Amino acid sequence: MRSLLALISCASILAASSAWAETRVFIIGNQADGHGVDQCLAKGDKCGAQVARTYCQSRDFAQASAYRRVDPDEITGSVPKSGANCSHGHCDEYVAITCQR
Repeated sequence: MRSLLALISCASILAASSAWAETRVFIIGNQADGHGVDQCLAKGDKCGAQVARTYCQSRDFAQASAYRRVDPDEITGSVPKSGANCSHGHCDEYVAITCQR
């Protein structure tokens, strides 16, 4: 009975520690680089996984748990609304990368 209680206690401590893992979402400009990386990130394709992971690791996070295109309307106050930063028919796009420690 004691071993069962100890096992349950250890499991709850491990579960609680994983809930404390730090998560942060970075919003970055999705600049076309000519290699198609921008589209991999914006579309959430598999090919963007390494780019997202490298981005997170460069900021001392262990992994990227998600990445996707973000509409400028989703970003409050930091980015001009759609159309405000368009030039020659090309508008800036933004990507959200979720990083975890």
